[in-house]
Amino acid sequence: MPAHLVRPRPHARVGAGSDAVAVLRRAARPLLGQLPALTDRLTAQLHEQEPAYRAVLETDPGDVRAEIQRSLRHSIASLLDPARNRDAARACSARIGADRAARGFPLDAVSHAFRLGGALVWQALVDEVTLRHPEDAHLLVHLAVDVWNFVDEHCTHVAASYRRAEHELTWRRENRRRLMAAALLDGAIRIADLPDAATALDLPEGGRYAVLAMVGGGRGAPRPTLPGAVRAVWHTAAGTERAIVDLGRLDTSQLAAELREFCHHKPGLRVGISPAVEGLAAVGGARRLAETALRICPEGGGTVLLDEQLPAALVAAAPALGRILADRVLGPLLALPPADRTLLLDTLTAWLDCDGSAQRAATRLYCHRNTVLNRLRRCEQLTGRSLARPADLVELGLALHAHRFAPERPPTAPAPSSP
Repeated sequence: MPAHLVRPRPHARVGAGSDAVAVLRRAARPLLGQLPALTDRLTAQLHEQEPAYRAVLETDPGDVRAEIQRSLRHSIASLLDPARNRDAARACSARIGADRAARGFPLDAVSHAFRLGGALVWQALVDEVTLRHPEDAHLLVHLAVDVWNFVDEHCTHVAASYRRAEHELTWRRENRRRLMAAALLDGAIRIADLPDAATALDLPEGGRYAVLAMVGGGRGAPRPTLPGAVRAVWHTAAGTERAIVDLGRLDTSQLAAELREFCHHKPGLRVGISPAVEGLAAVGGARRLAETALRICPEGGGTVLLDEQLPAALVAAAPALGRILADRVLGPLLALPPADRTLLLDTLTAWLDCDGSAQRAATRLYCHRNTVLNRLRRCEQLTGRSLARPADLVELGLALHAHRFAPERPPTAPAPSSP
């Protein structure tokens, strides 16, 4: 809460009378000479009551002691002369809040430390008054309200500074993670920076990885839940969700099966999965392969594991060569009227998908087996390729893939076919 919104407690007066203020200042002045002893007492209390401070006091006690003494000095000086010292005391409290946030101290521990310090100063003031000026002890009730309002104000400054610093630190950590993930996926990270990236992303430097590339599924589509204890670091770039997946012992085919189930319930969601690679240094290459897999993913949605679609990936990775191959092998067929062209291409694709079975292709196409055979003969005549010749089958299969993934354009003039 900002300092200007801090309100006194309902029962507190706006300020003590001049006699009480004089007692406060007279009691506070000797405390400056007692700072080392007060510091020792508060240090001992923190060691006993706060585990976060105890750990630091056992490894670097000088740092905490200096902080405690500095805070007590500012607080006492502010009680002595508020107008002159209040801003410095507030700045000291804010610095402590930000520093403790940076060191990972719990906010409750830091606030408790300030309340312990306030109680210590208050007890020292009471001891000073009752020992040296017992006749003024009745004024302590007025001092209590002002002193504890002062402590509350500083706790508020500490908490506000702590939260600002924590927010900034969180943003910096997340931004660093984003930058590290982007550098890994882009293949732009230096080898010397790999250990830092592994630490920042909490990933093993020499682990076994795959990369996912995902698009579609509608606005705000959720990221898939990966199987078991598999971890993923996600990064969004140019409208594509990308993930570095720490496979561990998981096989990429198992990962693909999980993602196919996920995509089945998300129409239009398309996912490409790279082969498994070893080490964070190979993630950039895996990202390119995942995006190749994404390019051959059906427009209606689905999951493609590159290992299972290597011929299609081959032509998708070299679209210009694929276009040349499609024009050269399928040129006369592509020059047909649209209805005929689609009929023959679908029949040839179904026959290849059915491992050369005309009967199964006919079942898939809802026609007679002889109809399939007639169409296949026409494909052979137009392309000059024989479906009985293995080399021709390879060309036809690659050309079909190239045609499927090439951007639409008007058909070119038929290319000369092979005899």
